[in-house]
Amino acid sequence: MSASTDEVAERGRTHEAPPPRRRQFTKRTSLTILAYLTPAFIFVIIFTYYPLVVGGQMAFRKWSLYDLTSTPFIGLENFTTLIANPLFSKVMLNSLVWVVASLVVQFLIGFMLALGLRKKFRFRGVYQAMIFYPWAVSGFLIGILFRWMFNSEFGVFNDMLMRTGVSAKPIPWLANPDLALVAVIVANVWYGVAFFAIMILAALQSVPHELHEAAAIDGAGRWRTLTRVTIPTIRTTLVLTVLLRVIWIFNFPDIIYGMTGGGPGNQTQIATTWMIQFTQQGDYGLASALGFIVMGVLVVFTGVYLTLLTRERKP
Repeated sequence: MSASTDEVAERGRTHEAPPPRRRQFTKRTSLTILAYLTPAFIFVIIFTYYPLVVGGQMAFRKWSLYDLTSTPFIGLENFTTLIANPLFSKVMLNSLVWVVASLVVQFLIGFMLALGLRKKFRFRGVYQAMIFYPWAVSGFLIGILFRWMFNSEFGVFNDMLMRTGVSAKPIPWLANPDLALVAVIVANVWYGVAFFAIMILAALQSVPHELHEAAAIDGAGRWRTLTRVTIPTIRTTLVLTVLLRVIWIFNFPDIIYGMTGGGPGNQTQIATTWMIQFTQQGDYGLASALGFIVMGVLVVFTGVYLTLLTRERKP
């Protein structure tokens, strides 16, 4: 006689593996975890949040290095002084051009280099080392090097242009208000291409080869495979690298400070170099207020960017 359905089900239940036991966190375990995390919390509080609070309160005080005995609370006066300054709008526009122009060119060149380095070829390691090397160099040092390369009398760029017949006379790159911002952007592009090449190459190498084979079987060409298969697969990496790079470029005064110091005539002045200028003048109140504005711009950008990304991921 065959066993009933209930009997079979009962036998199956008796031979089922017991459900996995959930690990219970005892008080001792919680204290152990807390003990391991406490040094990290202390480190972050001391070296991140404490300086942020101390420096932040300067933005609401008249804080001059030349008179530290009197630092009265002045509310939003530093912010209104900055916004009322005729240079404020120019600095913000320069910052926008500095970020967008550098980012777009860095991304495009870095993406093309990553595509070229994805396939194996002879001396690929040497090419990778040459492309990734600039990322290991100090930004301020790069600014100094490019300042000499763009020198109107002895610079390499003018020498090449004159030897090839492109220009009949030396071009004052860093002294010309119309060309100075272009020169610092070129230097920043040379520096930042390596970051995109590294990140995008790592993402491309993680794309399953089967996807490309399936696209080839379906008759997709290189461009269609790139836009329909490769880019959608690595979209998250692309979004995060762009977001990080925007934040870094906006907070990156090293190259401009090393090449022009914000000149000529504030034509290359961005928010962070302007902040350095205030600290050199001893006005830490205005510098701190400008730092708050920079942080606010980045917080708003990050929030909008991540919101759009989240909406795009929703089915």
